[in-house]
Amino acid sequence: MTDKKTFDYHSIFYGLSADLGRFRLAQNGMGWKGPRDRTVLVSPEEVKRMNWIRVARGYELRVTLKDNVIHKFDGFKNDDFEELRDALKLLYKIILEVKEISVKGWNWGKADFQGSNLNFTVGNKMMFELPLAQAIATNKPGKNEVAINFVDPGQPAPDGINPKEVDELMDCTFYVPGTVAKETTTEDNSGGEQEDEEEEVNADMVFYETVKSKLEFSQMTTENIVQFQEILSLTPRGRYNIDMYQDFLRLRGKTYDYKILYSNIVQLFLLLKPDDVHVLFVIGLDPPLRQGQTKYPFLVFQFVREEEIDVDLNLEDSVLEEKYENKLQKHYDAPTYEVVSNVFRALTGRKVISTSTYRSHHGAYAMKCSMKANEGFLYPLEKSLLFIPKPPTFIPINEIGVVTFSRVGQSSGSSRTFDMKFRMTSGTDIQFSSINREEYANIEDYLKQRKIKIKTEVSEDAVLTYTDLAGLDDEDDEDDEDETYDSRKRRRVEGTSSAAVKDNDDEDESPDEDFAPDSDSDVPEEYDSEAQGSSEEEGSE
Repeated sequence: MTDKKTFDYHSIFYGLSADLGRFRLAQNGMGWKGPRDRTVLVSPEEVKRMNWIRVARGYELRVTLKDNVIHKFDGFKNDDFEELRDALKLLYKIILEVKEISVKGWNWGKADFQGSNLNFTVGNKMMFELPLAQAIATNKPGKNEVAINFVDPGQPAPDGINPKEVDELMDCTFYVPGTVAKETTTEDNSGGEQEDEEEEVNADMVFYETVKSKLEFSQMTTENIVQFQEILSLTPRGRYNIDMYQDFLRLRGKTYDYKILYSNIVQLFLLLKPDDVHVLFVIGLDPPLRQGQTKYPFLVFQFVREEEIDVDLNLEDSVLEEKYENKLQKHYDAPTYEVVSNVFRALTGRKVISTSTYRSHHGAYAMKCSMKANEGFLYPLEKSLLFIPKPPTFIPINEIGVVTFSRVGQSSGSSRTFDMKFRMTSGTDIQFSSINREEYANIEDYLKQRKIKIKTEVSEDAVLTYTDLAGLDDEDDEDDEDETYDSRKRRRVEGTSSAAVKDNDDEDESPDEDFAPDSDSDVPEEYDSEAQGSSEEEGSE
């Protein structure tokens, strides 16, 4: 082997790629060549260390560079170890170290950040590693917890891979208890000398900030085009900074940090709220944004209509003209909602859908209603209806089977609101309630113009015939008679004169027209002097 100057190995993978290639060691360096002339070259002067690791696809030759960039070559056989070890020592004077994998199955250990990877070790042996370069977000779902989100399942799979046959890591949550010592440098007032003091900080926050910095570093390969700061989001709730890049955007909040590809944005809406003060900008996502187990297919941002922004885009004039065809301006000085919607439209290539010709009873573009326990606004648009802000519900016109109105008949005239239920062609029902009765004529015209079938549902309990009404009157009369008899009996027991009780069926409900307190009565009351005199005369007799 001493006379050999090159070493070739076939059927070798590079990184997580599914493509097979050829790996070669030569005097001037090492390299991998795959299909479509894809090559990876590594100079021996840049190598920091090399490891031999058992992995899923055989054995791996891991090359760590001095700038902590890691190259992985998988697919080696166990018999290749001795030849590789001797070749690296002969050509580059580099020792190939064997790195053992922990197979204890423990779920607690130590997190070690190496370059763009997070290594989880147990007893100084690596159990698994996470490539943070492929992570899209990190957040803190709870106390002492840090979650790392990876590529969404809706993202297109690599060429040659069937997404239905691949298990893909979605997210991983770490529990990081306790505190760690943080060294801070202070300046002595007397002599100006510096001394180190230890300060206790939460370990989960240190872990979270470290992961976050790794994500930001991996996303800094391209400069951001523009940044919109402190934008109010109604769904999900909070304030976010929006960093716009050429192929993706970042939502950065106090708790959550997301990376959203422009290819995942499928719809854009710009809608004026009925208060004429705020403007809503709605972003439809596929796949939806996730916060733990909660999915957000729509992002709803709110802007003050009169608020303006003065901003410059970080793009050259040639790029604005060639790539974006002058759809973007170098400088903006306009209302914030206009600038944001224009930038999104140019970068995503999606049309911004605005309000239609529909007007509510009060002249607004939407009607106020409720969906279950959530109040919001229903916007009848040209080809769809959209309910916002929570939960955002999109209803395409061509998927509506029939619309049923409830509590709109004359029998429910005392009710000031009505309900509306959409029966979709898929069989699902979407119901809105507490709609002002004055909106009925406008929404009915809107649906008729789009040739949507309409039904009116009348409650059977509210429909009464003449015979039913007559029967109810008879029952009321009987009840009144019973009540009159009882009241008479009660008054007689209490000592009330029976002559003072009028034989009228409606005396409990209507005023007694025969009662005249100032007139002379043939029957004296108990408190009258005449009544007392008569009683005395009767007693003397």
